[in-house]
Amino acid sequence: MKNQLTLLCLACLVGLGFAAKAPTHHSLRAESMGNAHVAVVDDKEAIYFNYAGLSQINRLGNYKLRPEQGYYPRNFGDMRLNLGGAGPFETYFSTYNEVKSLQGLYQRATAAAQLYGLSTTNVVMDSLAAHPELANMLNSYDHKRLDMRIKMDAELAFHGFGGALWVDGSIAPYLDRGIILPYMAIDTFYVDGVAQAGIAYGFTDRFSVGIGGKIVKRQKVDMITMDIVNYNSLQDTLEDRYHDATDHLFDFSSISAGIDIGVLYQLTREVRLGASLNDIYFKELAGDRIIPNFTMGVNYSPRFFNKNTAYARKFNVACDYANMFYSENNYLPLSHVNFGVEVEQTLLAWPGYNNELRGLAVRLAGGFRGGYPTAGVGVELLRVFTLDLVTWAEELGYYTGQDEERVYMAQISLGF
Repeated sequence: MKNQLTLLCLACLVGLGFAAKAPTHHSLRAESMGNAHVAVVDDKEAIYFNYAGLSQINRLGNYKLRPEQGYYPRNFGDMRLNLGGAGPFETYFSTYNEVKSLQGLYQRATAAAQLYGLSTTNVVMDSLAAHPELANMLNSYDHKRLDMRIKMDAELAFHGFGGALWVDGSIAPYLDRGIILPYMAIDTFYVDGVAQAGIAYGFTDRFSVGIGGKIVKRQKVDMITMDIVNYNSLQDTLEDRYHDATDHLFDFSSISAGIDIGVLYQLTREVRLGASLNDIYFKELAGDRIIPNFTMGVNYSPRFFNKNTAYARKFNVACDYANMFYSENNYLPLSHVNFGVEVEQTLLAWPGYNNELRGLAVRLAGGFRGGYPTAGVGVELLRVFTLDLVTWAEELGYYTGQDEERVYMAQISLGF
């Protein structure tokens, strides 16, 4: 019996080791404050973090429906179209110079090999030996990623209901020094398309429950590798992989469905507690087994710092213990802790309209996500146009601090 239990535990550990992450929506407001948001959720972000938060829309800041929290800036609803992109720009600049140096070396080696009838591989090796600065450059990195991302969203949320259509795509080429020759490779390229919607119901003025469903399609292509000797065939290889992805774009066998569940409790007029169990999928997603994401958190919104006037101010301090079931990376306990602070201030408004008409608002936020600092700034003009700039870091290794990848994302939004 003991051996059977041991084998069962090992099987579970192996299963978790090969489980993949669910489609990830990068909400820039949440990312800027460390992704600590499961108890904040006072706007459309409730769709992604905790559906129970939909019950707060048009209640916070509404003296008639919730007098104790009428001081909070009021939000009648959200309807937005977003477009954003991200990448580790610091790595881009350094890698560009390295690639140019390697390209020059390869071109010179190819010309010399053709002139003297020699092997291109041998000439490249001799050239690296003759240029120790290039060899040192190659030895300074291993598996250097250039992760590029794009996001597109269409969102609608009002009291008790919210839905979204969104796309998250990523391609991660990287350079590797290799054993003999340097090479370039592309990690799994994927595009996730998601349609989701949910509802929230407040059983009391303090306690709300939310539930929603989602349909997801994941399209991906496995890793490809190209070394420096095969440089000229790189474009053909990329085109072949591109057709592999697009030819099966409407293959519905890669579609999966799932549900999200959340609860929210107003402990006091300034403290909210939240919990969510998201990404409960009913089958594998494009061959990937998705494990659920369970998160618990708290948000503190001091009454003194919040104002529901024409010159409204919003202030939140939040902390989450996130993604408890996922331990492939960042297995240290504190790696699951997210913390953030945000302040949003209306700078230009029409007095007397109680935050309904504002000309200019600015949001500043910062925090820590999995042990790495985050920061962001958002500027809203006429409640219609919004520009967000956010940075955070992700761990590519197995514990926080081993292999940091700093991500910078910009997003423009149009809506109300």
